[in-house]
Amino acid sequence: MKNNTLSRITDSIKTELGQFNLLFSKSLKSKTALVDLVTKYILNQKGKKIRPTLVLLSAKLVGEISERTYRGAILVELLHTATLVHDDVVDSAETRRGLPSINAIWKSKVAVLIGDYLLAKGLMISVDGNDFDFLRVMTNTVKRMSEGELLQISKTRKLDTDEETYFRIISDKTASLLSTCCEIGARSASDSKEVIEALRDFGTNLGIAFQIKDDVLDYTGSNKIIGKPSGGDIKEKKITLPLLHALKLAPAKESKEIIKIIKKGAKKDGVARVIDFVKKYDGIEHATKIAEEYIEKAKSNLELFPDSENKTTLIDLLDFIVNRQK
Repeated sequence: MKNNTLSRITDSIKTELGQFNLLFSKSLKSKTALVDLVTKYILNQKGKKIRPTLVLLSAKLVGEISERTYRGAILVELLHTATLVHDDVVDSAETRRGLPSINAIWKSKVAVLIGDYLLAKGLMISVDGNDFDFLRVMTNTVKRMSEGELLQISKTRKLDTDEETYFRIISDKTASLLSTCCEIGARSASDSKEVIEALRDFGTNLGIAFQIKDDVLDYTGSNKIIGKPSGGDIKEKKITLPLLHALKLAPAKESKEIIKIIKKGAKKDGVARVIDFVKKYDGIEHATKIAEEYIEKAKSNLELFPDSENKTTLIDLLDFIVNRQK
């Protein structure tokens, strides 16, 4: 898969994304100078914009992009940005997308309050636009994301995650928001329950595949490619699908040794040993296969819709996710 796949996907809605960026920038405006300073810094951190892209593409698949679609896209991007800011505080992260994090520059108190501000702006935009259906969906998503994060924290402490729990965590933490993006896009352009449900399920399956691929990249990527050290999950004591599969296949004695390394806090040699263990017992191949199965499920969710340029673009996005290297 060529590196320009995502660019080609976003180019298909270049005009609409340009309008979104303009409206998103306006939505961050405040009468408080410090807020404007920090939000301007956030705007300079160029992300992939996958979430607003999903909102716009979903709306375009079933109807027309409207002001309501843009409000939905702004809402999900504000929520996503707020969670990133708060996550950096929780993780004491010094960088975000290769730049110093908000908390590294302005300290944790400002970062937490900026995250709260972004959440509040999203709520205000929805209320002002009478988008109460968006709020209902989004409130449930925030609840699920919080529960997923807390469940992962509790399992990290005990190191007793199983596959059922892993899928619950990634469904709540990651897939719920991508599912919401697709649902909100559909709701902004259609009243059909069948259409809304199909795109919601599409987003869920896409999100699960996205996270599994992310977890695979933690074992196969390098710092230059994915922007974080290979083995970051191991250092953070997160047991993800590649490792879960290897632990299941390996002899009990070897699995116990690996868990012991992780529990102690794996350093460079320990991380390398865990990665070798996962590769030895086909953890990467297994997880990649499962990700591809969820991609196929997502493609089947699109069978309801007639062939179109927008449908092809969403399929291209699925292929990008499973083939990406960062």
